[in-house]
Amino acid sequence: MVKCGVPSADLSAATARRIALAAQGFGLPRPTGPVTARHVRKVVDTMGLLQLDSVNVLCRSHYLPVFARLGRYPREVLDRLTGHTAGRMQREYVEYWAHEASLIPLATHPLLRWRMARAAEESWGGMQRVAREHPQLLAEVRRVVAEHGPIRSADVLIERQAKKAGQMWNWHAGKIALEYLFWAGEVGAARRVNFERRYDLIERVLPAAIVDQPTPAREDAQRELVRIAARAYGVATEPDLGDYFRLPRADSKQRVAELVEAGELLPVAVAGWDAPGYLWPAARRPRRVQARALLSPFDPLVWFRDRAKRLFGFHYRIEIYTPAAQRVHGYYVLPFLLGETLVGRVDLKSDRQAGVLRVQSAWAEPDACHDEVAAELALELAELAGWLDLDGVQVTDRGDLAPALAAALNHG
Repeated sequence: MVKCGVPSADLSAATARRIALAAQGFGLPRPTGPVTARHVRKVVDTMGLLQLDSVNVLCRSHYLPVFARLGRYPREVLDRLTGHTAGRMQREYVEYWAHEASLIPLATHPLLRWRMARAAEESWGGMQRVAREHPQLLAEVRRVVAEHGPIRSADVLIERQAKKAGQMWNWHAGKIALEYLFWAGEVGAARRVNFERRYDLIERVLPAAIVDQPTPAREDAQRELVRIAARAYGVATEPDLGDYFRLPRADSKQRVAELVEAGELLPVAVAGWDAPGYLWPAARRPRRVQARALLSPFDPLVWFRDRAKRLFGFHYRIEIYTPAAQRVHGYYVLPFLLGETLVGRVDLKSDRQAGVLRVQSAWAEPDACHDEVAAELALELAELAGWLDLDGVQVTDRGDLAPALAAALNHG
């Protein structure tokens, strides 16, 4: 029964959750045979991008969303698709600031030229200062890249300045200039070696067909970015959609309104949401989703913490930069998706010297059945350990799920 003056919801919370999971590629059976470039390509294109991060306590973050959806796959396949290793595959993904530093399809790169054009106003403060105060330095670094690229930032021989108190990074002026040129789209990441960028002129990183592509108008490009986000999310709020490619909020509101006006986004009310929702018309609406996955902190399903709370009732904060004594769940904590729900979280570390995957803490969500969650999580951890070429899984006694998980692993 609907109370007077209170509209009924267009979507239940459970339906919205299933739409969101399906849009992100969950609920499909994992491949039973060899995983090929076709499988990896489909997963990455479904998400629209892969966020990069330097933390390597478990595994480089951009590999993990693909594992979450495919299970064990050869990481070198993704490396070849991103141009990071030698091989017959041509580059299909390139690095740029999309949702933070990210790997994006080549076709998406021109859609971000409006951001490149605004490097002088929107890049980080140190970059802006170098561009404003030392244009000759930019010209010199550009010349070095043109003559010697691909190069490391350390190859730009500019005097390193002493690190000041409170600074997180000790980037010398040449590194800052190089990063400005990267933001501005004049240089790109030809590849990474030990996760360190090798910079080259953008026309030597991208195919000529992409370089020569006409630059779309800012509004047109942003509308296409919102479309990509809407397909990847299935159903979302306007802040969700804008956050996917970190659009300025005013632009995000305008682009979403334009797509609603054009009939490309459908306004919906979702039960329990305190903000309007927008449905991608072609989004699948499965009756149920059977999924089992460990999610990187940088997985699109959970990277926008407000959305994770809204969809799953899951309060999630990454604690990498929290002092150890103040951490609640651990250093590198991965949510555990089971069925249609986030049922727990584990703090994981690859101990490569000992050859084991260490579970440094394990926690269940309040309404989760510990034995059921532990049994399924043990299976997923064993898969993860095997994929990482580790010999086994070891669990410490920290966290309310740890005893059941240790028992499940021992039993298995």
